[in-house]
Amino acid sequence: MGQSASSAAILSRRDSNHSHRSKIKSTSLISPMHLDETDDFQEIIHGASDFISDLPDECLACIFQSLSSVDRKGCSLVCRRWLKVEGQSRHRLSLKAEADLSSMIPSLFTRFDAVTKLALKCDRRSTSIGDDALILISLRCRNLTRLKLRACRELTDVGMAAFAKNCKGLKKLSCGSCTFGAKGMNAVLDNCSALEELSVKRLRGITDSTAEPIGPGVAGASLKTICLKDLYNAQCFGPLLIGAKSLRTLKLFRCSGDWDALFRVIADRVTGLVEVHLERLQVSDVGLSAISNCLDLEILHLVKNPECTNLGVVAVAERCKLLRKLHIDGWKANRIGDEGLVAVARNCSNLQELVLIGVNPTKVSLEILASNCRNLERLALCGSDTVGDSEISCIAAKCIALKKLCIKSCPVSDQGMEALAEGCPNLVKVKVKKCRGVTPEGADSLRLSRGSLAVNLDSGEPEHPDASASDGGIQDNVVDFHPIPNQVVPPSIASSSAGRSSSLKSRLGLLAGRGLVACTLRRWSGGISSSRINN
Repeated sequence: MGQSASSAAILSRRDSNHSHRSKIKSTSLISPMHLDETDDFQEIIHGASDFISDLPDECLACIFQSLSSVDRKGCSLVCRRWLKVEGQSRHRLSLKAEADLSSMIPSLFTRFDAVTKLALKCDRRSTSIGDDALILISLRCRNLTRLKLRACRELTDVGMAAFAKNCKGLKKLSCGSCTFGAKGMNAVLDNCSALEELSVKRLRGITDSTAEPIGPGVAGASLKTICLKDLYNAQCFGPLLIGAKSLRTLKLFRCSGDWDALFRVIADRVTGLVEVHLERLQVSDVGLSAISNCLDLEILHLVKNPECTNLGVVAVAERCKLLRKLHIDGWKANRIGDEGLVAVARNCSNLQELVLIGVNPTKVSLEILASNCRNLERLALCGSDTVGDSEISCIAAKCIALKKLCIKSCPVSDQGMEALAEGCPNLVKVKVKKCRGVTPEGADSLRLSRGSLAVNLDSGEPEHPDASASDGGIQDNVVDFHPIPNQVVPPSIASSSAGRSSSLKSRLGLLAGRGLVACTLRRWSGGISSSRINN
C-alpha cells in the first residue's frame, strides 16, 4: 500500500515536471513583445524543478572529484554554491610558481582552503617565488601532506625551515632543481615526523664536499621511500639513509661518490628493504654483497653499473630468495651473463618479471630459468647478441606462465615466431622491435595462429643509446609492461595512479567513464548558468 502511494507520488511529480517543462518550452517561443502578457520568463526558469540543488554538498563534491580539471572549472561558474563546493572539495592544486604568484596567494587559498597536495612549478627561464610566498602558503595550508617543488630557485634554507615548522604533517616531499641546501633539508627532517616519501633531484644548494650531513631527524622513523637523482654530493645523505629504520624503497640515480662502503653500513642498519634501484653509480660487487643482507628484497634494478658482475648477482640471488622483479642493464659490458642468471633461476623461484638489456644469456641459463621460475609472467630481452631462434624456441616450450614477451635488437627470425605460435599457452602480448630477421609476414602468421594474441612488430627507429631508464627524454631501452585491454591486471603491475579515480567511480556507479559525468554536467550547467550565475 505504502509502495503504491510512493509510486503514485513519483509519477505525479514527473507529470508536474513535464507539464512545467512544456510550459517553459512554449513560453520560450513567445515573442519578446508578448512577454508582459505572460508570467515573467525568469520566474519560470527559477521555478523549474532543480534536483541537483537538493543534493548535499558532500555528494556534489564527490561528483566534482570525478571530473577533469577543465570540467571542474566550468562547473564552478554555474553558481556561487558550486563555486564554493568546488573550491572546498579540491584537495590537489598545481600552480605556476613565478614571482607574481605571491600577490594572489591570499585569494587563491581562501577559495581552495582544503588543499592537501600542492605542486609549485616554475619555468627555468622565469623568476620563481621566494621565501615569503612559501611561508604565506604554509600558513594558509597547515594540513598539507604533499609538496612538489620544481625549479623554485629563489627558495632558501630560511623559507624551507619556516615551511617545515608550519606544515609538520607533511608526508611526501619532492624537490627538483631548487637551490636551498642542507640546512633547509634538515629542517624538514627535524620537524616533519610523518614524512614517508622523499625525492630529491638536482638540489643545487648541496655542491660542496664539506656540506653538513643530512638527517635522520624525527623523519628517520617514518621514511619508507627515498629517491636521490643527479646529486653531486649525495654522500651527505648518508646519515639519513643509515637512520631510516623503516625504509623499504631506495632509488639512487646518477649520484657521484663511492657507494660500496655506505651500502655496507646501510645493509647492517636497514634490513627491511624491499625495492632497490641503482643506476649509473660507482658500486661494485662489494655493494651488491652488502645489499644481499636485505633478505626481504623483492625488486632489484641494476642499470648501467659497469663494476657489477656475476659475483654480485650470485650473492643477491643466494640470499634474497623472495626476489620477484629483476631488471639488469649490462651496458654491453659482458660482466653479467649465464653464471648470474643461473643463480637467480636456482634460488629465486618466485621471479615474475625479468628484464635483460645489453646482457648475453644463452640457452643454458634461459632453460633453467624457464624450468625453475614457474611464475615468470613478463620477460624482456633487449640488445642480446646471443638470443636467437633456438633461445626463443626454448622459452616457447618451457615458459608456461609467460604472458608478455618483449624482444628487441636480437638475432631472431620468423622461425622464432613460429615457435611462439605453438608454445607459451598463456601468452597475451608479444612485442618485437628492431629484429631484422622478423618480417611482417612472420608477425602476421603468429597473429593468425593465435587469434587472442596481441603482436606488435616495429621495424626500427634511430637509436638513442645515451637515453637511460630514468631520463625524461627518449628512452630507447626502456621496457614498460602495460596492462592488456580486457584483461585482469596483476596488482604488481597495475597503475597506482588509476586506483583513486577508479575506486571513486566504482562507489558512485560511474564506471561508464568520466565523459558521461562531464557531458551531463556540462549540458545541465550550460542550460541554467545564465539564470543561476547571480544566485
